[in-house]
Amino acid sequence: MGCFTFIRVLMVLFNLIIFLGGAVLLAMGIWVSVDGTSFLKVMGSISPQVTQFVNVGYFCIAIGAVLVLLGFLGCCGAKKESKCLLIMFFTIVLIIFIAEVAAAVVALVYSSFADSLLKAWAGPALQTQYGKDKDVTQIWNTTMQELKCCGLDGYGDFNNSVYYNTNGKKYPPYCCNQNSVCTLDQAKSSNIEGCFPQLLITIKKYANIVGGIAAGICALELAAMVVSMYLYCHIDNKE
Repeated sequence: MGCFTFIRVLMVLFNLIIFLGGAVLLAMGIWVSVDGTSFLKVMGSISPQVTQFVNVGYFCIAIGAVLVLLGFLGCCGAKKESKCLLIMFFTIVLIIFIAEVAAAVVALVYSSFADSLLKAWAGPALQTQYGKDKDVTQIWNTTMQELKCCGLDGYGDFNNSVYYNTNGKKYPPYCCNQNSVCTLDQAKSSNIEGCFPQLLITIKKYANIVGGIAAGICALELAAMVVSMYLYCHIDNKE
């Protein structure tokens, strides 16, 4: 078996795996989006965040569709030795690679401003959306419950907020040690810390994990582009 044939077989197998994985992800995304209740029954009661899978379904559909397309182009391009399919595969992977590099550069530039960005988003959300918007309220309730904290910098973040004004000038129960009506005096005596320090640590922790995964994906994309270009250039004089 010559070098060209060996690489072509690897290209076919690798992209076949990508195609099948994308098809599974696409099917799961469609299932979750169309019949989220059935999906939750099959998965069981894992956590409160499971209900958000209905929204994640559309993301799975998009990623699955891209993977199916890439797998098809790469597999068929290598199998049929089609220059057209191979160059299409190379172009799509290159576009994705450039987008990922650009996103990484932006993330690195703004990582030092993570604290100010977090406050710029979370502060107004607590004032105007908490207690009014269901999704924002659920996110903050889960965060405060899991991290045992109150607001961003403390109970003062809820002063004159929508929640504060519509609940008899009371604070969320997470701002007090007891799960009851949380008044100003009780919030002061409880002295529960804000969520900001823990949120910042959590964001940086997961940013490192995401960065490592992204680096691995970029390496695979570079390898895929090199292999596809090798096949493209050697189809006419294959060994």
